[in-house]
Amino acid sequence: MSIPLWGKAGLSKLTEEASVTIGSDAEPPPEYVLRNARVVLENEVLSGTVLVRDGLIADVATTTSLSASVDLNGDFLLPGMIDLHTDNLEKHLKPRPGVKWPDSLAALIQHDRQLISAGITTVLDSIALGEYQLGPARRELVAASADAIDRGTRRGLLRADHYIHARCELADRGLSRLLPEVADHARLRLISLMDHTPGQRQWRNLENYRRHRQMKVSDAEFADHVAELVSVQARFSPSHLRLALELAGRRSLPLASHDDTTSDDVETGAANGVGISEFPTTIEAARQANRHGMLTVGGAPNVVLGGSHSGNVSVADLARQELLDILASDYVPSSMLAAVFRLSEQGIPLWKVVAMATVMPARAIGFVDRGSIAPGKRADLVRVGLRDNTPVVESVWCAGVQVH
Repeated sequence: MSIPLWGKAGLSKLTEEASVTIGSDAEPPPEYVLRNARVVLENEVLSGTVLVRDGLIADVATTTSLSASVDLNGDFLLPGMIDLHTDNLEKHLKPRPGVKWPDSLAALIQHDRQLISAGITTVLDSIALGEYQLGPARRELVAASADAIDRGTRRGLLRADHYIHARCELADRGLSRLLPEVADHARLRLISLMDHTPGQRQWRNLENYRRHRQMKVSDAEFADHVAELVSVQARFSPSHLRLALELAGRRSLPLASHDDTTSDDVETGAANGVGISEFPTTIEAARQANRHGMLTVGGAPNVVLGGSHSGNVSVADLARQELLDILASDYVPSSMLAAVFRLSEQGIPLWKVVAMATVMPARAIGFVDRGSIAPGKRADLVRVGLRDNTPVVESVWCAGVQVH
């Protein structure tokens, strides 16, 4: 089996250009200028203008002679952010325990609007393929998510560009039943290999696992619970790993590992063709991923909160040690922009942090048509003003069309 190696040594291998998902009746003006902006480019912040023509960036300059222009009054102009991992759709589909929203498309549209208002113009909606938390209801949630993304895209009801990130819970007995729900979906762009079995990776510390799960059981009952999950892992993980790797090879999709904690975790991923280390929990794992040329992804909420809510490594520390390549919103869409400016305040050049939310995620999954403000790229743009030192999304353009 041939698995594509993705990461720093294998960027931009997908050449298929993504389609515009904005409503078919939304036509951008043929040409206009966004002027008087602090334009965040790949390696600098330029005071100047951006010319948009037919939905693409035509030019970046310091002056303009065109009268059809929008004055940004010195605000920042960023590329539209690209989010490789968000669980936010699931919050709309299942807003409370035991509650499943009856209209999955309506839930997706509300999620979409929330992303746009946060400055995210391309998103990989993370769909968890595992029944360990929700039992049989998980299959309904997976099917509803995939169907809503398909219908919303085809009907032009979405403002952001939506794709699927299949989170494969290898140790879950239900994975083989759930993977077919997304395996041939046209919008599938990333596969991650997860294992939340207690005693390793994120849950190496069993007390942290017990506390996070709020398990009010006796020590003996907790020990039985852990033993059962370890047994299930041994039974199902090898075959489920083969399924995920076969899918990645067949579809030529990038692979990510999840919650790497030790060097051995990273080595296992590297042997399987993983090019993205998603949410490494320790400096040790992040360094080993860097040595292998993997791209590391950190959660933006970790930056905003000043550290991990579950005792893992500080993402800001990873950034300061140049061990962070990509920011993802994880579970709070608005955290992306907040994290970008928080890291900039801590001394990292703004253009470099913005690249973690734009240039690098685009390269990681092969989006060659977006991710930076440069001639020929899609005009996915975000106007950001600092209001009382808080970054605020003022306007958003997707493929040249103003959507916010």
